[in-house]
Amino acid sequence: MSSESKTEFALILMFMLASVRLGISQQSGTTVRHHQVAVDEDAVSPELRQAEVALQKQDYRSAEVLLQKAVAARPNDYRAWFDLGWVCDATKNPEGAMAAYRNSITAKPDVFESNLNLGIVLAKQGNKQEAAKYLKAATQLTPTAHVDEGRARAWQSLGLVEESMDPQQALTAYAQAAKLNPKDPEPHLSAGALLERQGKLEEAAREYQAAAALDAKDKDAIAGLANVYSKQRKLPEAETQLKKLLELDPNNPNARTQLGRVLAAEGKQEEAETALGAGKSGSNRDPKAALELGTIYVRAGNYTVAEEQLRLAVKGMPLDAEAHFALGSLLMAQKRYPESQDELLTAIKLKPDMADVYGNLAIVASENKNYALAISSLDERAKYIPDSPATYFLRATSYDNLKNRPKAIENYKQFLAVDGGKLPDQEWQARHRLIAIDPGNASQYGEKK
Repeated sequence: MSSESKTEFALILMFMLASVRLGISQQSGTTVRHHQVAVDEDAVSPELRQAEVALQKQDYRSAEVLLQKAVAARPNDYRAWFDLGWVCDATKNPEGAMAAYRNSITAKPDVFESNLNLGIVLAKQGNKQEAAKYLKAATQLTPTAHVDEGRARAWQSLGLVEESMDPQQALTAYAQAAKLNPKDPEPHLSAGALLERQGKLEEAAREYQAAAALDAKDKDAIAGLANVYSKQRKLPEAETQLKKLLELDPNNPNARTQLGRVLAAEGKQEEAETALGAGKSGSNRDPKAALELGTIYVRAGNYTVAEEQLRLAVKGMPLDAEAHFALGSLLMAQKRYPESQDELLTAIKLKPDMADVYGNLAIVASENKNYALAISSLDERAKYIPDSPATYFLRATSYDNLKNRPKAIENYKQFLAVDGGKLPDQEWQARHRLIAIDPGNASQYGEKK
């Protein structure tokens, strides 16, 4: 069964880091010569000149051979090393790319593109500390073309690297990127996603709103707003954003599912059914939507229609552990324990680390008088979730029914030690069973005053 935390889908905004060619205009895609690239074109070696022609044709194999010759002949040729780094990156050779970019920076430390690209490659390889060093350097250098956009890109890349190390610095970097390139929604989207993860929902909403103001059809901005509004329980606002998102992307299953959840939370049951693509007849072609709709009906207490939908989900997704868990839990609520046990066992077989399933399975197995299964389920649950008074009591009664008195006594005692009066009926039962099965210590188990 979906937990309450699953009533809001998690939007994951990912912005891929991509290298830039030295002297390549990001807008026109044509090579731009600049004084930083070569003061004297006549000083460019024939191998480098031929390599750059090959690069323009994306003939990376020929370019690499020529560039290796160029750097062997001129070890301090920063431009040749840079081009070699670009070739290695393009041919999925990150180690070669990092080495080449490092040599380029050693030969000429103040080239923006070399520092930016090395930082990006390092970030891709998970070396965030060193990546930040070169990206910070890039933010203080001058790109060979489109200066503000280039620096904005450096700040944006730095923000992505800093997120896990220093979130506040990441937000500062995103603000710098937005300032340098005010027409780009990406810095606002990144800042919004980071703030949302930090639980700063009002600030996140402002960033998403800023992105949406720059591009009213930006699906990431709209989805971000929908997500934040859902978390804030601003359901009408979330509904508006989700409907807008579906207008732009009618086949977005996450948005459709989220809209169904929001509508259901607003009490708009029929609209929720429509959004999820199913009516009360249960004729749902989308098993994921059937699972969601079944969950909605469970919450509404309509178990009959809920079961129809959950069985459609199981039929359509026979290998989906969540679907079997949901159906098994519903059957447990209906006291149909043998059927419930089968579904819960299937869920665990499909996904053995679903901790919540073990708790339900222990209850169902106990009702089916399968006490050994109840105990093993509780023991598996304890690997993921600490035992509670209820699990100690259920384990104790299971051992008691199996005539394993030492284990029953142990767990009854643990239950009494931690319950603290929360389950008075079970405490009464535990004390009386202890008196019965451990008469030598009966005086310890008297009624609690």
